[in-house]
Amino acid sequence: MPTKNGQGAARNRGIIMGKYEVKQTEKGFRFNLKAANGQVIGVSQIYASEKSCLKGIESVTRVAPDAVIEDQTVEGYTVEKNPKFEIYVDKGGQFRYRLKAKNGEIILSGEAYKAKAGLLNGVASIKKNAESPVAKVEA
Repeated sequence: MPTKNGQGAARNRGIIMGKYEVKQTEKGFRFNLKAANGQVIGVSQIYASEKSCLKGIESVTRVAPDAVIEDQTVEGYTVEKNPKFEIYVDKGGQFRYRLKAKNGEIILSGEAYKAKAGLLNGVASIKKNAESPVAKVEA
């Protein structure tokens, strides 16, 4: 379980993981999930409070490791139950994902990828880093 002091469950197992960075914006709070190499691999929506933002992190931590992949880029794809990663092609022709919680709300999304293989590597990284600690809260 992530904690504000950075001592999450993954750190306690001695595994080098990524981190969640919580940031205050003009409109509220949001978090980025970063891989161990510092690359942002997921971005949240904007939350009204820091407390609700931290609950969003808890939701990603809970559902991402076991979330199924719904590949909407394949004709006749199977609609999966939430929680899931929805993979789709955006208007610019690039591959994207969104992670949906059990209630269907989007809790994480990511950058555009030119190749589907790159996107799938990104989803695998999210699953691997989902239990990362909350490293810092910026004002």
